[in-house]
Amino acid sequence: MTPITEVEGRRLALSNLDKVLYPATGFTKGEVLHYYATTAAALLPHLRDRPVSFLRYPDGPDGQVFFTKNVPPGTPDWVTTAEVPRSEGPARMVLVQDLASLMWAANLVTEFHTPQWVIDAPAEADRIVFDLDPGAPATIVDCCEVALWLRERLAADGIDAHAKTSGAKGLHLLAALRPTPSERVSEYAKQLAVEAERVLPRLVVHRMTRSLRPGKVFVDWSQNAARKTTAAPYTLRARPEPTASTPVTWAEVEECGAPDRLAFRAADIAPRLEEYGDLLAPLMEADAAGSLP
Repeated sequence: MTPITEVEGRRLALSNLDKVLYPATGFTKGEVLHYYATTAAALLPHLRDRPVSFLRYPDGPDGQVFFTKNVPPGTPDWVTTAEVPRSEGPARMVLVQDLASLMWAANLVTEFHTPQWVIDAPAEADRIVFDLDPGAPATIVDCCEVALWLRERLAADGIDAHAKTSGAKGLHLLAALRPTPSERVSEYAKQLAVEAERVLPRLVVHRMTRSLRPGKVFVDWSQNAARKTTAAPYTLRARPEPTASTPVTWAEVEECGAPDRLAFRAADIAPRLEEYGDLLAPLMEADAAGSLP
């Protein structure tokens, strides 16, 4: 029988709790749900008012993995949804606004991906993001070197950047912005990516071309486009182990000498939140938002 639980007055059917989703570690679906319940206070502010794209992996990372942007069939009527403009026509997407909605979504077994804008102002970015993706044999250690350069470059324009692991191979840089058209943010991000390649030619590439990427860090500026999404802070990833996209301190970035120094799994997050709080909380502070030059 599927267990029924109550979350903030909402009845939820939570299925297959003993199912192993991460065979490398034996991490179960029940443990995934427990992870999201215990990190919800930090995660929810990063999801709130942003239409969520789900990267679902209901049979684990070795099974079928697929994106869901539209409201999934069977979504409870108490889950908030909103119409989102798209080039091919408007679509209805989920907004994860509360703990009950988060647990419903987590029961689908999903990564959470969000755009850099909120639903009241589509295509007006309130964040800028750089996805630093290392091409082997480059690693997150090389991403850290690039991140430190980008941090200083952004600071020169009055923009305060914060870092998190992608939960996969790389690193994400994020900064709060006063609402700015996504197209303008993309242009600025591309300018900085090109500049990074010019200053750090042995290390950086700003184009996605696969043949250019081995041994270098691809500075993906394109995720600032209004139609693009990025893995949310604290989301678990569909990887061999239950790795999480984890906010990190700049001291950790500066001191990273080996890839495992910035590899965090589900069990690491609660202790980090207890020690640091949400390192990305400044992204939600209006007076911390920068302006593009």
